[in-house]
Amino acid sequence: MELCTASVSGSAQWSHIPTIGRVRRHGYVSSSSWVSQRLRQSSLYVMNAASTGALPSPKNITQLPRTNGAVVNNISNNKPSSALEQLDIERGVCIPFRKYTPEMVRNKVLGSRGSVLSLASRGVEIIWKLGLYWSALMYDFLVGRDEEIVPFRARQLRNLLCDLGPSFIKAGQVLANRPDIIREDYMNELCILQDDVPPFPNQVAFSIIEEELGQPLERLFSKISSRTIAAASLGQVYRATLRETGEDVAIKVQRPGIEPIIYRDLFLFRTLASFLNGISLQKLGCNAELIVDEFGEKLLEELDYTLEATNIEDFLENFKDDPTVKIPQVYKQFSGSRVLVMEWIDGIRCTDPQAIKEAGIDVEGFLTVGVSAALRQLLEFGLFHGDPHPGNIFAMRDGRIAYVDFGNVAVLSQQNKQILIDAVVHAVNEDYAEMANDFTRLGFLSSGTDVSPIVPALEAIWQNSSGKGLADFNFRSVTGKFNQLVYNYPIRIPERFSLVIRSLLTQEGICFTLQPDFKFLEVQPATLLSYQEKNIYSLFYLHPLLSVAFIFRLHIHM
Repeated sequence: MELCTASVSGSAQWSHIPTIGRVRRHGYVSSSSWVSQRLRQSSLYVMNAASTGALPSPKNITQLPRTNGAVVNNISNNKPSSALEQLDIERGVCIPFRKYTPEMVRNKVLGSRGSVLSLASRGVEIIWKLGLYWSALMYDFLVGRDEEIVPFRARQLRNLLCDLGPSFIKAGQVLANRPDIIREDYMNELCILQDDVPPFPNQVAFSIIEEELGQPLERLFSKISSRTIAAASLGQVYRATLRETGEDVAIKVQRPGIEPIIYRDLFLFRTLASFLNGISLQKLGCNAELIVDEFGEKLLEELDYTLEATNIEDFLENFKDDPTVKIPQVYKQFSGSRVLVMEWIDGIRCTDPQAIKEAGIDVEGFLTVGVSAALRQLLEFGLFHGDPHPGNIFAMRDGRIAYVDFGNVAVLSQQNKQILIDAVVHAVNEDYAEMANDFTRLGFLSSGTDVSPIVPALEAIWQNSSGKGLADFNFRSVTGKFNQLVYNYPIRIPERFSLVIRSLLTQEGICFTLQPDFKFLEVQPATLLSYQEKNIYSLFYLHPLLSVAFIFRLHIHM
């Protein structure tokens, strides 16, 4: 399997770091090299200290001419020829066998005369509904009530996305983690889409199971629930019992006819993006087409349940020697591209502290296990659960933490981890000018952007972090001002790092729900470091950012 490597225009430094964990990812291959000219980050905004003070006005920012190319170039030092090539270079991984390319989507959609008519009809529907919503926003602005009516418009947007179908529901879920694109009050409303999606009829779901597995339902399962256990944008889940073994399983079934709808909508998204490139360059410093390609690639991966089965196998392999983590077994013989059968997890929702206590589970011990498992995914394996909302994490009665739903996972290459370390170290050293340059090297800002106006904004966010100990630190405390920064400046948050942010914030939120005074970062010395490492770690105890940087470097080089 080929390695996807990258070189830097100018002086490149190469350092070889061993790959840790199993990051197979159906074609993703972690590069064994990392470059000194780096791109992209976003967990920086989670892993830094408390934010106070006013941000300077974005009107003062000056941008040099932008390109769609990355700071890091390919082996021949030419610009990436497409958004997907740029994404590969930024990630430090390559995908030899893609589920998504713009050309493939175009061929799928424009393959017949009937599909063209369907495309035109769908385009009119989308333009009409979104146009009406946009007109309402413009009216609010003109009459001066745009701020006071935000809660209503946010709910209206959520309902509109549900009405437009699964592609838009998924887009809303993505926007719920993208402060660079949408305001925080809208983000909070769109978070509801992660748990509140209407199911489709049982008979339709059961027909899909029989069609996909090629056998009658009663031949495979002795029992199946009459109601869905959970419903999401792309599918829904039932509980059943295997007739052959009597084991309880969860059956995940894809929504009917969803694939052509997804392809059609992705084509329309990218067509619209081509008209919005100018605005996107001004607001985010990158072409809107790149954002759509990033979204489309992840969406089509989630659409193929055979890939999710592979994700589960990867997680099983990574945690095979960890007695504190439960990953469900997958039954590939009863699964296909639209149906996934996995072991039933009989656990307690991690946001139900009363039920956890009644089950005799040590809450603090469970939280310690959960934080350790989350940070191992990020720092050791580089393969992490991208959607750890409360419905996907359970407390087992023996104290283990269980994860379900592996459709949305993400990869951090060794290169990405090293870049994050450098960014955190600059924050610790209060080197705000170099932090701003990190934004360019990490892909937050396009090459050639004048970063000097951003330096005071970064200083305003991190000026109070110096001297704060772990007891005063939580990830959520630093996101508000940073959200404002990335929304007001031409900053783009790469998709995989937005998942890092969501993962850490969600799991920290779970910790606070179960134990309000829980210290997320204080788990590290006791659980992830040996005795000798704890002594070293104590030197950094008073500064959480340096602690995080040290832990990152420790796990990359161990």
